[in-house]
Amino acid sequence: MKGHSFYFFFVVFCLFFLKNTKAQLPPAKPNIIYIYADDLGYGELGCYGQTKIKTPHLDQMAKEGMRFTQHYSSAPVCAPSRCMLLTGKNPGHSYIRGNYELGGFADDEEGGQMPLHEGAYTLAKMLKERGYHTALVGKWGLGVSGTTGSPLQQGFDYYYGYLDQKQAHNYYPTHLWENDHWDTLQNSFINVHAPIQPNTATDADFEKYIGKEYAPAKMTQKALHFIEKNGQQPFFLYLPYTIPHLSLQAPNEYVKKYIGQFKEEPYYGEKGYAPNKYPKSTYAAMITFLDDQVGIIMDQIKKMGLDNNTLIMFSSDNGATFSAGVDVQYFNSVSGLRGLKMDLYEGGIKVPFIARWPGKIKANSVSSIVSVQYDIMPTLAELTGKPLKQLDGVSLLPTLLSKDTISSSRPFMYFEYPENGGQIAVRMGKWKGLKMNVRKKPLGEWELYNLEIDPNEKNNVASTHAQIVEQMKQIAKQQHSHPHIEEWEFIDSKIPKKTNN
Repeated sequence: MKGHSFYFFFVVFCLFFLKNTKAQLPPAKPNIIYIYADDLGYGELGCYGQTKIKTPHLDQMAKEGMRFTQHYSSAPVCAPSRCMLLTGKNPGHSYIRGNYELGGFADDEEGGQMPLHEGAYTLAKMLKERGYHTALVGKWGLGVSGTTGSPLQQGFDYYYGYLDQKQAHNYYPTHLWENDHWDTLQNSFINVHAPIQPNTATDADFEKYIGKEYAPAKMTQKALHFIEKNGQQPFFLYLPYTIPHLSLQAPNEYVKKYIGQFKEEPYYGEKGYAPNKYPKSTYAAMITFLDDQVGIIMDQIKKMGLDNNTLIMFSSDNGATFSAGVDVQYFNSVSGLRGLKMDLYEGGIKVPFIARWPGKIKANSVSSIVSVQYDIMPTLAELTGKPLKQLDGVSLLPTLLSKDTISSSRPFMYFEYPENGGQIAVRMGKWKGLKMNVRKKPLGEWELYNLEIDPNEKNNVASTHAQIVEQMKQIAKQQHSHPHIEEWEFIDSKIPKKTNN
């Protein structure tokens, strides 16, 4: 009996100990998935007012999570947006500030863009230090294999996709990259920037721009494999799809869903990128294909029982594109906002942002908080246990968890862009100031808009609010640091220019 009594009390003690120990354990770190569209405009999802393009999965994601109405990309083009997202730096401090292209379009000329430097502290490095398994699947654009910009050198345990943005102009490439190794696809080389003659064009001419293996589908396969392999530990999946960036290329079964719905004329490639017989249908098809990939990823998370411990975010690297067969006016791609990609006007940098985390983020909620993508790194730093002070953004975690707002800690947001004439912008509360064509007009006038009553930036009120403009000038002066390459210096005229002597 003594043995049985001892055993009984021992079991009771163990159960009590385990119960109390479990209660004291910190909650499991959430899995994090950040899905990035490429050149997706603010108004191109159903949940942001789109009526012609179907996006049911992202619309559902918004119903199950939080939709932001004043969220910005950090820059109006690819490479700098990605750099700032991954480093938490604003455009005045970022290492990459423009699309600095290297090499060419052909396979044997692949050179990528300006690579991230060796000492960069990235979101992936931070999360890896905190026990996360990290992966990039999609478009990188921050350095190719053999450089300091390789994803393997920037905190990612695994990567698959395009390293070079120029290669990503073709959705049927001969290869993608997997952990610095060339992965051959069943596609012949396509020169997507070769136009065809309108007066002789045949269906066969258009079909030359369609291959066998669609790169975004391969990306989804690799992403699913990563999730399946790492579901038992905290993981971070950065998933920057190339859609809907040009060229206009989509699987036929998706294009057929839209043919006949729009009045459209063939695009023959006269403005660059691949010719397409049904440009409007193909553009819509690309976005619907992207939407389906988001649905596939969410279904996999649910299937594995990870739904309540996975934060999924979705956004775009900049606003909608401006040429080559894409009719942004027809689709109202930027919801009537001024400007497009390559502009610091609202249409170039205001983007969708949806965050979903069942049980943590309130379903069907909308936030009008002013936020920017260089906020993501401080947000995830706070989420995973240790805020970082050396970043330019602020944490959105209180907003996501409906505990607080960040308005008191955000006096301004700063933007600069060295290309397209050189541009500066400051968002300060309801006010947005811009200075355009700075290279040609360094002493030019600022524009000022009250976005609360003028979201389309039509009424410049700089002349009647000189004090606010002066504040923005001081912010720009304070936030701009000298870039590491001469081509990106367009603000400080005191910087000595290099000579050939």
